[in-house]
Amino acid sequence: MRILVVSDSHGNHTNLFKAREQAGQIDAVIHLGDGEDDAAMLAAAEDIPVLQVAGNCDFGSRSPRERLETLADTSLLLCHGDRYGVKLGLSHLIERARSCDVAVVLYGHTHQAMVEQCDGIWLINPGTLWGRAPFLSYVLLELNPGNVSAAIHKLPE
Repeated sequence: MRILVVSDSHGNHTNLFKAREQAGQIDAVIHLGDGEDDAAMLAAAEDIPVLQVAGNCDFGSRSPRERLETLADTSLLLCHGDRYGVKLGLSHLIERARSCDVAVVLYGHTHQAMVEQCDGIWLINPGTLWGRAPFLSYVLLELNPGNVSAAIHKLPE
């Protein structure tokens, strides 16, 4: 299963659609908050699932702040990250991942892309699609039973 993972589009639906186009063939999109309206626009335009969580800037959102999902036999925690203090470190997020017994954590909020493994848990942040970052980015996540791979992709300027 090939998934486009994005976060923090902050109203820049143009960049969200650029990332979607650049991603090519995908099976789903995951938006990790701070761009609920952007995710809704993409969901209306696509014939694939668009999963989303609300971020701290999605005021009045009815989307959940956190989701547990199983895709391609892989357990995932989807959250924006602000409630776990990810700008100050990942210890609270890792603790939450352990309590949920997930293999992959997808989060945003920091606007800094990252893919790493910590104690057997994948920690993946797609970065941001909005101006205040060293570069704009998204992640392509590939899930197959027993196998996870993720790659950060810069959005062309």
